[in-house]
Amino acid sequence: MAKKHRIKIIKRFLFIFLILGLLLTHFFIPRLISEIRNPIVGLIKRNRNVSHKLITNEDSEIKRKTIVIKSFDNIKLSASLTYSDVDPIKGTVILLHGIRSNKDHFKGLSSLLSKNGYNSVALDLRAHGESEGQFCSFGVNEKKDVTKLIDYLYEKEDLNYIGIWGQSLGGAISLQAMGFDARLKFGIVESAFSDFKTIVNDYFHRYAGFSFAPFSNYLVNRTGNIAAFNPNEAKPIKYCENITQPVLIVHGNDDKRINIKYGKDNFFKIKSTDKEFLVVDTANHTNVWNVGGEKYFNKVISFLDKHAAANSSLSLVKK
Repeated sequence: MAKKHRIKIIKRFLFIFLILGLLLTHFFIPRLISEIRNPIVGLIKRNRNVSHKLITNEDSEIKRKTIVIKSFDNIKLSASLTYSDVDPIKGTVILLHGIRSNKDHFKGLSSLLSKNGYNSVALDLRAHGESEGQFCSFGVNEKKDVTKLIDYLYEKEDLNYIGIWGQSLGGAISLQAMGFDARLKFGIVESAFSDFKTIVNDYFHRYAGFSFAPFSNYLVNRTGNIAAFNPNEAKPIKYCENITQPVLIVHGNDDKRINIKYGKDNFFKIKSTDKEFLVVDTANHTNVWNVGGEKYFNKVISFLDKHAAANSSLSLVKK
């Protein structure tokens, strides 16, 4: 009798454990993917891109201001607009950070761009920094937020030669935004994924030690339901087919989080004939700036200057 009683208790325990596991899988684990402001999710340590110490002159005189725009779905988005310290202005660069980062990550870069003749606009992505929102949609909504930001820059700041520079999540959003809004004249894309479902499956394998696509796809579909977006639309590689603008794709060849093969997949799908793939040797997902160093930033500034000069020449011809 005692043995039967113990077996009954064990069965009940396993049943309760199974139910709790199913509830956790259905309701909580998907929130780990997209809910940025969940206080429990916030306790989980995530890797962020490492800021490189950019050597610039004293930037106390550089003109900056915070702007607030409204997204297509009425969410307030905060951005920091840094003006060029050089006249004439060469162009404007929208800066997009990685997941769980914010616009302050770009303070040094915005100073460097200012000293080289570029305005920059560092945007707090929805649910990040000082922007409103609860969930990240991995580009589905964010690309539309970029369009609203471009509207603001056109209408309120009278700026029209605008490009984009994004890291990781920001890079994936940049590709989607360039394919969605042709007013973006150029792009610099660092360490971006090509397909949301694929990268979630990769992360599952990385942290669990194995992967099972039907299960990871279930989690992705659940996070889409919770955050109210279609995860099948979070597919930068699909938007690459619409990109005709000049673009520089950058990836570290030691990136364990987003494999360099996804950067190459994006690159080969880009329709533009003015494109370049830059490998940062030994760089991982978070330290492209540090490993690339001054040589890397000089490369990017050269890329910007080349297309700014071409745009200026074209404008003169049109006049």
